Amino acid sequence: MNFGNLGNLDFSALAKGQQAWNTFKANHPNFPKFLKYVADRGVTEGTEVVITIKYPDGQNVNSSIKVKPDDVALFESLKGTFGKML
Repeated sequence: MNFGNLGNLDFSALAKGQQAWNTFKANHPNFPKFLKYVADRGVTEGTEVVITIKYPDGQNVNSSIKVKPDDVALFESLKGTFGKML
């Protein structure tokens, strides 16, 4: 089994990230459920992804994309990478 260059990995940062993610999941249990639903259903061409940030001062910032055929592979890759964390 070839693990490549593991000498550059910061295992303490990985552990801290995992701890932060576990805390986030405990604080916001519906968000990982949402992500799991989306991962299970998949993201296909034509799907619209909309992100809105609402700041406490009332400012809203929005962005959206309509998934193109080339984007589907990226979403599948993210599902494989992050799906285990859900």
